[in-house]
Amino acid sequence: MIETTKRPPLSGGQILVQCLLTQGVERVFCVPGESYLAVLDAFVDAPEIQVVTCRQEGGAAMMAEADGKLGGIAGVCFVTRGPGATNASAGVHAARQASTPMVLFIGQVGRDARDREAFQEVDYRQMYGGIAKWVAEVDCAERMVEYVQRAFAVAAAGRPGPVVLALPEDMLRETAPSPRFNFRLHSAGPAPDQADIDQLNHLLAESRRPLVICGEAPWSGARAPLHAWCERRQLPVAAAFRCQDNFDNDNPLYVGDIGLGINPALRRRVESADLVIVLGGRFSEIVTQNYCILQPAATQKIIYAHPSADELASAPNAALAINASMKKLLVALAGENAGETPLTGVSGYRVAATITSSGADPLPFPAPCNTAK
Repeated sequence: MIETTKRPPLSGGQILVQCLLTQGVERVFCVPGESYLAVLDAFVDAPEIQVVTCRQEGGAAMMAEADGKLGGIAGVCFVTRGPGATNASAGVHAARQASTPMVLFIGQVGRDARDREAFQEVDYRQMYGGIAKWVAEVDCAERMVEYVQRAFAVAAAGRPGPVVLALPEDMLRETAPSPRFNFRLHSAGPAPDQADIDQLNHLLAESRRPLVICGEAPWSGARAPLHAWCERRQLPVAAAFRCQDNFDNDNPLYVGDIGLGINPALRRRVESADLVIVLGGRFSEIVTQNYCILQPAATQKIIYAHPSADELASAPNAALAINASMKKLLVALAGENAGETPLTGVSGYRVAATITSSGADPLPFPAPCNTAK
């Protein structure tokens, strides 16, 4: 329950800006509009937040999506109703497919004009329902903290993605008792069971042609243990579509990205791998090359790890599904047998993706992985 104090009441716009400060937001991207002037006024009293004014809502939403990838918390975008919200939809769709935490705030018609087809009125639950994780409208200033807290929590939980909040312009002007802004959720993600770690090691010990694929799931704090684990096990690593920054491209173990125009040699490597470990990715159209590889009909075994249990349900006949955050899973894997001597015989693993004139894969598979303790 939100506790109130004796401080002067605040407008809905002021409460919203204070909520952003509580959530750790450092910058927002917007195209100013008359439907959320109360928020723009409140930003004047919050110099801690950088307001980046953009020329078009599509660009503002794309910038917020990129900020969500880089900043560790949800990217934030403000747009006005109707055409402004429509222009921003491209950025919301990008955030959905890239699993990027993002919160889009949309100025809305006044509450007394709703459902009358008022000027530029849109039902955002219907418009964004198919591409956002959650869509809601804040109907009173007193509930602003509740909605904003939930928006940031939903955007970051499980498989991250975009959330949309509509803000009626009259609600932003009305005042409410000043709440306490002292609550921020930190999504740590689930931890793997020891049984899952043991089973993964067992499957890896049996494999002769393993391959790791890094996907879109949150990687904060996970990249260093990923490198440590793969280097000790000498595991070749590929990046899913638009995920090349999850593994050092100059590392000898990096074998390329599974994206548009995939290197034919890399595709053959994926198809011939007897064990594919998918970390935080999705079995999307591009990664599966139009649903032709990494499919249930393949004879290879698949280990699928993802922080979202819902996403695990999409795994094509996975031999092992692990519901865990990438950080917790890879910290556990990197800590296993940390004193072992690294496997040898795999030096020179470069994806340079040099295709020989014969079209052969120039990169040999490593020797069988020995994970025995």
